[in-house]
Amino acid sequence: MNISQFVEYLENRTDFMDHVTMWIKHDPKEGTYLPYPETLSPKLISYYQSKGIEQLYSHQRQAYDIIEKGKDIVIVTPTASGKTLCYNLPVLNHILDNPEARALYLFPTKALAQDQMNEIVTINEALGTSIKTFTFDGDTPGTARKAVREAGNIIVTNPDMLHAGILPHHTMWIKLFENLRYIVIDELHTYRGVFGSHLANLLRRLKRICAFYNSSPQFVLCSATINNPKEHAEKMLEKEVVLINTSGAPQSERHYVVYNPPVVNKQLGIRSSSVNESAKIGAEILNNKIPLIIFARSRMRVEIISTYLKERCKGATIKGYRGGYLPNERRAIERGLREGKIDGVVSTNALELGIDIGMLDAVISTGYPGSISSLHQQFGRAGRRDKPSLAIMVATSSPLDQYFATNPLFLLHSNPENAVINPDNILLLMDHIKCAAFELPFKEDEVFAKHLSTTKEMLKYLEESDILKEVNGTFHWMNQIYPANEISLRSGAQENFVIIDTTKKNTVIGEVDYNSAPSLIHDDAIYIHQGQQYYIDNLDWERHTAFCHQTDSEYYTDANVKVDIHVIEEFQMTQYSNAAIYKGELNVREKAMMFKKIRFKTHENLGWGKIDLPEQEMHTSSCWIDFEEEFLYEFGGKETAGHLLHALAYLFNNIAPIFTFCDVHDIHTMQMARSNHSGKPAVFIYDSLAGGSGISHRVFEIIPLVAQAAAESVTKCVCENGCPGCIGPIQSDTSNLKEQVTKLLAIFFDGKEL
Repeated sequence: MNISQFVEYLENRTDFMDHVTMWIKHDPKEGTYLPYPETLSPKLISYYQSKGIEQLYSHQRQAYDIIEKGKDIVIVTPTASGKTLCYNLPVLNHILDNPEARALYLFPTKALAQDQMNEIVTINEALGTSIKTFTFDGDTPGTARKAVREAGNIIVTNPDMLHAGILPHHTMWIKLFENLRYIVIDELHTYRGVFGSHLANLLRRLKRICAFYNSSPQFVLCSATINNPKEHAEKMLEKEVVLINTSGAPQSERHYVVYNPPVVNKQLGIRSSSVNESAKIGAEILNNKIPLIIFARSRMRVEIISTYLKERCKGATIKGYRGGYLPNERRAIERGLREGKIDGVVSTNALELGIDIGMLDAVISTGYPGSISSLHQQFGRAGRRDKPSLAIMVATSSPLDQYFATNPLFLLHSNPENAVINPDNILLLMDHIKCAAFELPFKEDEVFAKHLSTTKEMLKYLEESDILKEVNGTFHWMNQIYPANEISLRSGAQENFVIIDTTKKNTVIGEVDYNSAPSLIHDDAIYIHQGQQYYIDNLDWERHTAFCHQTDSEYYTDANVKVDIHVIEEFQMTQYSNAAIYKGELNVREKAMMFKKIRFKTHENLGWGKIDLPEQEMHTSSCWIDFEEEFLYEFGGKETAGHLLHALAYLFNNIAPIFTFCDVHDIHTMQMARSNHSGKPAVFIYDSLAGGSGISHRVFEIIPLVAQAAAESVTKCVCENGCPGCIGPIQSDTSNLKEQVTKLLAIFFDGKEL
């Protein structure tokens, strides 16, 4: 059965269609073409024409013309619209005429960097030219690094390697920096929140070093659709850019479906598990020989869905793909997908980006991935080669997913989100000023960030801390540490934890980030890797190492974390009827206390165990809501007030990401019966990044919008009196809790009728 036949088969199945809340068919769209520019090398034109590219898409030609004029540019077009050609054409053309010229390509992942390098090498071999292209990342052998530094025309790397492996050693990269003509930054939309804030500071350091070597490279940025691409690019670069956001690429026939799993308990509003439903639908697709990718929101879900698919599709080759796999394992999976040797893959958002993974006809997103842009990226992973495609989002029971299940057109017709970064986060800024000082001494009048006047004060502070030394108005690095090693660009946390399998030999099977370690690889946890279960025998916290052995468990584990919050400072307050919302800063202390054992498939609780690990502490940004105690008690007394606070915290955590372009894990929420700030009942919304990422302060500005969407989510839920799909897992006998939550939310938007 081909994909067109399978689509027709699903449309005629009432047991499937009864749970479809949206099915939209996008008809094929013709492309808009323009001829190759006259200044382009005949060799390049001949090569691309031999690949069937007779003309350029209109946006590719426009990008070439603007880049040729020396302007910085951001290109924003859909998945599979040929953005790579927008920068490869001018870069390769320039290097053919100027063999000493250099270009630096930045990609957010090693997989994308490898993919891009292979494409340029193929072009180079076909043309018989000597444009030397190398990847430079943690997997590059030490013996090859000298050749990369001295001979590479195009260096393909990632921000992490630029941060720790290139900028601190710029004196070994003189040929690169003296001749650097282009800096290409692809997948710009991924650089938001913590990662984006780090990158903006990294680019400040990069431009500083370029200026030292008298080079002024041109920036070419590419992105999937976001609402503020020009603003985001200009905040990232601190300079003006030209925007291209009209695509000339054709599109194949596409079917977009939102599927809401069936209700198995209407009174409690409990739906069938999205994990089970995704595996069931995915197995049917794979058993009809249709290539498939399933996206899941967590490493655990990737492994569980992979396990279920392998049980149901005995003849198919199925792989999981996520962070924590070793590099050779990831490369083998990518190669297997391109070559058609793998029938199905279950992935986190690691495969959401533009890696060439071959011919996939169907995609399933298990739950809303955190942003409209990400959903479109995932849906765009199928149907890339002028073939029809099927994309299904299987909703989870979270309020966020249920909001989209009942408002599905919002996914396609609303504006994509704004990308938010906060490069001036004082902790991140201080870290990167340390790195910059290590790389080059600071003059006392030098400004690290154009619009900030605090550089000298920060340098003085570092001098007082014996990290810098001022000599004749110049600040020099004096400390023993290597600052880049102390900073992770992906988080505000310390280095990753390594997982070692002791079953046969001590084999490294993966790694986990610092913040996730207490909940994923504590003693007695079940860690899952490629469908294989491992029992964590011991987590050595000091050595950042977990030791495990293979097992065949009937359950997986899920940790509970205790959180304590203390307000440090209040910046601003807005009054809403019987509630006041504040913006400020908090001290947050977290400690993993216990874990649950959850049976596979049935998801029943089989027991629990204790976790004994150090407490983690951070200072971060927040907004919080204080309620008048008497007002809350009007809804049914003290116990009901507690349920209402819990419901609000749950809703804000799940609904706020719709409007802030963040992952649900980028913010946290917590309710308190009495806050230390006012002694009143309160709900806190805070950034998960130490020092703050700006997301919670954005929530402060748009609380009426978030509250109204939350109220809509609750009122449209099919349950009778509140469930995990609207107000959260609350055990309550209050008969009208849904109605009370809606009334409470209404105070933030002036009682407007829903």
